[in-house]
Amino acid sequence: MRALAQRLLAYEGASNQTAGPTDFLAFSVCEKLRPPLNALVGPFGCRVLFSRALKLAKTQAPQLRVVDLAADGSFHCAFESGAQINQDQAREGSVVLIAQLLGLLLTLIGEAAILRLVTSEILPSSHFQMKSAMGPEEILNEVDQLQGVSTRLAEMAELHPLFSKELLSIAGSVENTSTFLTILVAVRSPKPN
Repeated sequence: MRALAQRLLAYEGASNQTAGPTDFLAFSVCEKLRPPLNALVGPFGCRVLFSRALKLAKTQAPQLRVVDLAADGSFHCAFESGAQINQDQAREGSVVLIAQLLGLLLTLIGEAAILRLVTSEILPSSHFQMKSAMGPEEILNEVDQLQGVSTRLAEMAELHPLFSKELLSIAGSVENTSTFLTILVAVRSPKPN
């Protein structure tokens, strides 16, 4: 979860031109995840997830003591007088917060759903960058092929009711594999500049 959190934050940092060096990029990542989480568990459930992740993260990253959760579920800093957060502290605090959130989501919705959520909400804007700048184009080409196979199997399930359960199960497995490969490329590829 930590490696995935680092990768997500690297992408967010590369795409977020307004963030300052001491901003917690985790706030932006959480804002991107909030709409689908609201749809999944409701606004109250989403706020509870964010609150629990923040509480757990504060035990590992004391610099998060300046972070609060608003009533609407958004994060903000409540800097105390004399409280200074440097770039490294902000980066580490963000990694810990996102890793804790991903850990909670793993328990709640499972690995496959997390991978789908992350690829649909955070990595799609980076998909083109990954293809052009990160190298493993062959893997990403296979991901596209796997997604096509998954779609065709799901369509076949409608045409062949006798085999629909098995075809849909295989289609789901193929889709999960393609999602996992996308995350693998994102996690293992060099960070964007």
